[in-house]
Amino acid sequence: MQQREPLFNLPTIIVILLGALALIHGVREWFLTEQQDILVLLDFAFIPARYDASVVPGGVFPGGAGADVWSFVTYAFLHGSWMHLAVNAVWLMAFGTPLARRFGTLRFLAFFAVTAAAGAAMHLITNAGSIAPMVGASASISGAMAATMRFAFQRGGPLGLWRNTNDDGFRVPALPLTGVFNDARVLLFVGVWFGINILFGLWSSPLTGSDEVVAWQAHIGGFLAGLLLFSWFDPAAREIEPRDDIAA
Repeated sequence: MQQREPLFNLPTIIVILLGALALIHGVREWFLTEQQDILVLLDFAFIPARYDASVVPGGVFPGGAGADVWSFVTYAFLHGSWMHLAVNAVWLMAFGTPLARRFGTLRFLAFFAVTAAAGAAMHLITNAGSIAPMVGASASISGAMAATMRFAFQRGGPLGLWRNTNDDGFRVPALPLTGVFNDARVLLFVGVWFGINILFGLWSSPLTGSDEVVAWQAHIGGFLAGLLLFSWFDPAAREIEPRDDIAA
């Protein structure tokens, strides 16, 4: 009898992340008062004004010195609405899944944190002094998109013409960084992705259908970090010898 593939074949870490994001938003939505939720945002959202002494009276922002550090990552676990969360969940399943299968749990979590921090840093540079809190996992998801493009289109990869349906398809040798600029499919993906984000930025148009403005600079920061730092996290080059029928 042929074994049937599960409808949603997600790595455990992706399921855990999705559950954590939903649980956090559910608690904020259903159990916290408006005042309590504001305190959560002040402590865990990323707020550029926190780092601008000219904006914050006395130079001390709610959350203290600890929030100055952890908010570079913790903002990714907060969302502005259920729609915002749902959109990010879909993209996390699509691009986090192949990356988690390639990296493994610990490397994937480290990558998630680093790309979140890179997105926050880009947002800080381009929105210095802003008091508006930034929330959402989009920067890390953008990083996962960029990293996945380093191997997904390779021969034998999950999006390649001669793709593998087993786990080996997620561990094919990746494109070197210089090779990204010679692969038409990757360049097309990167160009479309940047174009969409820049258009949203110019028009300040929400992506989720709500009144939330897209933090497009954070998306770009996460994407660039995912593209450039992929090799730091990638175990495949050390675990698998390149094969002539897979290597570019």
